[in-house]
Amino acid sequence: MRLAVVGSRGQLGAAVVHECARAHSVIALTRQDLDVTDDRAVRTIMARIKPDAIINCVGFNDVDGSEDRPVQALNGNAFAVRALAQAAMDLDATLVHYSTDFVFDGTKATPYTEDDRPNPRSVYGISKLLGEWFAADAPRAFILRVESLFGRAPEAAPAKGSAAALLNAMLGDQEVRVFVDRTITPTYVIDAAHATRQILEGGIPPGLYHCVNSDQCTWLEFVEELAHQLKLDPRLRPVRLADIKLRAARPRFCALSNARLGSVGIAMPSWRDAVARYLQTVDRRPHTAG
Repeated sequence: MRLAVVGSRGQLGAAVVHECARAHSVIALTRQDLDVTDDRAVRTIMARIKPDAIINCVGFNDVDGSEDRPVQALNGNAFAVRALAQAAMDLDATLVHYSTDFVFDGTKATPYTEDDRPNPRSVYGISKLLGEWFAADAPRAFILRVESLFGRAPEAAPAKGSAAALLNAMLGDQEVRVFVDRTITPTYVIDAAHATRQILEGGIPPGLYHCVNSDQCTWLEFVEELAHQLKLDPRLRPVRLADIKLRAARPRFCALSNARLGSVGIAMPSWRDAVARYLQTVDRRPHTAG
């Protein structure tokens, strides 16, 4: 297949390129190559490339910044997806688009399924939900919700995000402030990329899937597992959501069920297994962890 990966230098995009380039022709498009908020540029470049599938790894991921820059959030997370979906329609191509747990309000006590009604509590969550709706216009759309991404592809830039920041703080012997009351389903980018390739190759029904590792944990439990596997004794400072003034609301319980993905033959490893594989790749010096 001929695959266009948009946002190819990001944490997830680089992993998708690394995984899919093993068996397919991959055109890796960076933000410099394609401004996805420019509808005309999207149409022109995709018409020239003529991909069999467009994989969208671009997003405006500044959760708190979205509250102050809603237009930028909507352009990056919603209207850009509309342009990519239109390009997919024009080319009769598959669209793979990644979404987030932030489309939910976090009030459940059991993992969210794809059938649960979204109820975003932030501008970021609203923009990502709109992006899901626009993605669904493509003739064959796979909308994959991921959350709490960690890890990176070989040779990729150092990972960003909460997991990387927490790990780096531990390696630097800094105090680690970590949520004790926020429940997540961590997603290893290598596993998400592998699942993406299986989806493209496997002939499974298009639709909405939770593409996360198996099982759930709090952020504190995640950090404790990192410390256990690294044989570190970190200086942990458990905090609660109510203790931290955040610009945007976070879902307190946002574990996702990946049972639907399993039902089509794609089994996701547990997050603890993923952490073990991730840590085998980590440079354990502070400030360079990835």
